[in-house]
Amino acid sequence: MKNLLKTGIAATALAASFAATAFAGEFDVNVTSTDLALRGVDPTSYFTQGTPQRGQVNITAEHNGAVYRFASEETKALFEADPDQYAPQYGGFCAFGLANGFKFDGDPEVWKIVDGRLYLNLSPAVSEIWQEDIPGHIETAETFWTDVKDADPADLNP
Repeated sequence: MKNLLKTGIAATALAASFAATAFAGEFDVNVTSTDLALRGVDPTSYFTQGTPQRGQVNITAEHNGAVYRFASEETKALFEADPDQYAPQYGGFCAFGLANGFKFDGDPEVWKIVDGRLYLNLSPAVSEIWQEDIPGHIETAETFWTDVKDADPADLNP
């Protein structure tokens, strides 16, 4: 019952976030209305600094239809050498949302690196639930991602 209640609370929070989410290209990247990924956070900073760092507005690169900002030319070069290593999984959508078949906003301040990959979640509360079974949630999310990657999130709305 406790887990069911937690899941219900998380689903409500996920649904509430839906209106604030924008999408690039084929709906496979979570971006702002100006196609900015990670709300301007340097994607390499999670790996190199161990914490999200704001990118500079004049140091950018495009990947999968999204614009990423970087703290320096060095971190931009690092990203450009292997963007799939640094870009968040599921296009920056909430990892727990994906484990439930939905595409909701991922907060760049609520993150975890698992097996060298960056995952975002909607909120600390949602992240707590996701962390109860990270391998299981990732396995389920991977299955759903294949099916929903190019879907309009509005078509998946609960």
